[in-house]
Amino acid sequence: MSENANNTVSAHPIESEGANGLTNGEVKSLPLQPDPEDLKVKGFSLSSKLLLLTILFVMLSEVLIFVPSISKFRVDWLSRKLELAEVAALAYTQASPDMMNEMFEETLLDRLKVQTLALRKEGQRQLLAMIDMPGVIRRDDDIGAMTPVQSIFAAFDTLMWGDGRTIRVMGESSYTKGVIELVFDETPLRQAMFQFAINILVLSLVISVITATLVYLSLRGLLIRPILRMSRSMVRFSHNPDDVTAVIKPSGRQDEIGMTEQQLARMEMALARTLSKQKRLADLGLAVSKINHDLRNILASAQLFSDRLSMLEDPTVQRVVPKIMGALDRAVDYSRAVMSYGKAQEEPPEKRLLNLHKVADEVADFLDLSGKSEIAFSNAVPENLEVYADPGQLFRIMLNLCRNSVQVMKNEDADSESVISRLEIFAEETGDKTDIVISDTGPGVPEQAKASLFKAFQGSVRKGGTGLGLAISAELVQAHGGSIALLERSPGAHFQICLPSPDQAS
Repeated sequence: MSENANNTVSAHPIESEGANGLTNGEVKSLPLQPDPEDLKVKGFSLSSKLLLLTILFVMLSEVLIFVPSISKFRVDWLSRKLELAEVAALAYTQASPDMMNEMFEETLLDRLKVQTLALRKEGQRQLLAMIDMPGVIRRDDDIGAMTPVQSIFAAFDTLMWGDGRTIRVMGESSYTKGVIELVFDETPLRQAMFQFAINILVLSLVISVITATLVYLSLRGLLIRPILRMSRSMVRFSHNPDDVTAVIKPSGRQDEIGMTEQQLARMEMALARTLSKQKRLADLGLAVSKINHDLRNILASAQLFSDRLSMLEDPTVQRVVPKIMGALDRAVDYSRAVMSYGKAQEEPPEKRLLNLHKVADEVADFLDLSGKSEIAFSNAVPENLEVYADPGQLFRIMLNLCRNSVQVMKNEDADSESVISRLEIFAEETGDKTDIVISDTGPGVPEQAKASLFKAFQGSVRKGGTGLGLAISAELVQAHGGSIALLERSPGAHFQICLPSPDQAS
């Protein structure tokens, strides 16, 4: 049965290159039976990719955090130095002159790590202390006036060019009611910022690894393992679709994965049932094909004996033989219909321009619906109406529908001379299609048959029928790009066939 299923899959060609880059030839060369080795990931697995992406995104987030953080670190470092300088300036301004000596200034400036300390007040600049001659000032920063963007640029400027550079920093003092001004070497600030950056980097790596590990374990449990479980289930099911135990058992989750598991289970169960039915039909077709030859020989012999019996003048024989002949004819028709439907595939239609009025007359002649027939026939197709269809297949379509109508009306109305039995074929062009309506005055289609009208062995419209005629007709109509339907009209049965008009058909 697996081979049949595989043949069905290979019957659908792929016309263009797929989303994964496989061409038609490459797809056809792939093995139809999946190999368990295919479940082994070649290269980076989805889990590994998720782990690396999580680390990358966390590091990217840390970089976005690092930029304002390093800027704030620089501002805070300079603010603390200005606070200490403010205390020293207060001591200079409030202390007596005899307390300020050269040793005190050197000690104070050494503690502050500055070269000069000055105070600007009321438009005047007062140099409070100085050690040696400061170097050339390369940068001026007013801490209170800097915007956040300027602080960020200043931080990266220090990291890149701050080694050995002399800068001047200013900030307002609340105690001295002025502006504190410092000149110092920027190297210690740069070193402190580098140490801070290293700490941020190490912390970011630790956070990234921990976060990525947690995300990896979570996604593996929530997504990767259920996906692998569904993949293994599909592989097991494809190897043995008849085994019901191979159908995946849903885990009971209520999220999207749980919904997918439930849908996969339903699909596998439905496919298993369908394959089981197809296997039975295949076995039936094989059995019918084996006995068909012998059955036809037996029926032919029975018909021969019935013909001989019909020559006898015995009244009882004359009454029974027509019923025997009818039963044999139905048996022959049944065998022929089953074999016709059992063909693997109908040939593609070879379309030609046809005169539909003449096709309808040929169907009537084949069914012997002449003027002497008990069933009146009306060919209401316009004599110049043309259709674009396969001659043989269109004849079979109309013949199947008309034969059904004839057989139903003969069986139902055989014992009543007052019942009107009429078969009519009507057609007209409507827009870009041609509508063909085959109507009869019979009892109509039973309600229980309408649901599966065009399904083989299920949609018979008459007692003892197989439903193969309608199934074959529907298949042939679809091959022409048309449709067939039962019209809701009464009395009788009315079937409508829609075929593309000659200028629309291809």
